[in-house]
Amino acid sequence: MARVQSGRYAAEIDRELVVFLIGMRVNRVWKLHRWLPAFTAMPRMLRELFAHPEKGLLAARFAWIGGPALVQYWRSFDDLERFARSADDPHLPAWRAFNRRAQRGPDVGIWHESYVVGPGTAESVYVNMPVVGLAAATSSAQVQGRRGGARDRLAAPGAP
Repeated sequence: MARVQSGRYAAEIDRELVVFLIGMRVNRVWKLHRWLPAFTAMPRMLRELFAHPEKGLLAARFAWIGGPALVQYWRSFDDLERFARSADDPHLPAWRAFNRRAQRGPDVGIWHESYVVGPGTAESVYVNMPVVGLAAATSSAQVQGRRGGARDRLAAPGAP
């Protein structure tokens, strides 16, 4: 179990990074052969990315957003795009296979969203939590003084 930071903390966002959300929705649960490959592809990709941090993934966390999902934090959009388009990485073959299966009907859906965030464009607060989310992708600092409220954290990025 991760160590809890006692008190109020916020992510220290001192540079631009990308928050990437990706998920799936099983529309026909009985068609296991159509959705299971998409479901198992993401753990393979994560193993590759965690084994090669130079590819740019900073942190990732499973979530439930209308179905199984991943919240990923990337060093840059260029890194994310390079991984997605590289024939040498596991994403492109999995994406092509998914698209072939998707033409056979709406048994499974895939979605993603990308957000570029940087100093002054995102804020966070974690109270009595382990280091998660943006703080896991950047760094974490205790919230005090001018950074007590969400608006203050947006207006004063990196302020002590």
